[in-house]
Amino acid sequence: MSEAAGSKEEVSALARGLSLLKVIGMAAAPVGNRELADTTGIPKATVSRLTATLVGAGYLRQSQDSERFSLGPVLLDMSSRYLRNFDLRALARPHLSNLAELSGASIHMAVRDDLDMLVIDSLRPRSALISSRIDVGSRMSIATSASGRAYIGALPGPEQSALLEQIRLETGENWHAIEPRLIASLEEHARLGYCTSFGEWNPQIHALGFALEGPRGERYGVSCGGPAYLLPREAMLSRVAPRMLEIAQRIATEAGTLTLG
Repeated sequence: MSEAAGSKEEVSALARGLSLLKVIGMAAAPVGNRELADTTGIPKATVSRLTATLVGAGYLRQSQDSERFSLGPVLLDMSSRYLRNFDLRALARPHLSNLAELSGASIHMAVRDDLDMLVIDSLRPRSALISSRIDVGSRMSIATSASGRAYIGALPGPEQSALLEQIRLETGENWHAIEPRLIASLEEHARLGYCTSFGEWNPQIHALGFALEGPRGERYGVSCGGPAYLLPREAMLSRVAPRMLEIAQRIATEAGTLTLG
């Protein structure tokens, strides 16, 4: 086998292993080799070899006396190191906690992962009667969530156009339903400095979103929201939005950056 051919096989194996980790990480319960093969299209024999390798390296943990897997301790350590690199997360947390108390809403700070927003911090008001199911590691659609729309709205023109085209291609026939509200939301962001999502990401959730930029140019989307019956549209726009924008400006000032948009 030539060196080039060997390299291609190694890269292919790496890509397959990473796809297994992603499926297992997003699953609600430990996943077996057969389910992994069916989900990814990778032959079961190959899946078995890959999961055995990943277990041996600590990236996966195998359930006792079964062929089912969950994420391993090595990934927990890596994710902790990943989060420690987010300087803005630590700086923003006291301000976002204050926003949660002032608004009575849950606050979620997220970064982009393909066409999702991946939550890296989550805060709830002490007065919350209902605990949000969104926590660190949760994912929200970039096209329908308030944090995702704010993230898109804050992008420079060429990056924004490229991302919108990616969303169009990957949503397929659903694009015609997504496009009008998404474009309106981007216009909203340009005009107001924030985006809204009233029941679009989740029918029971009302949320506002704004974008932040870190000291090294890294980008974040932040959502402020909760149950629609506790946070009606008018209250969100008249009471929560002004406070949210004040908090966003304070964070940007301390970070030495300007609010995006």
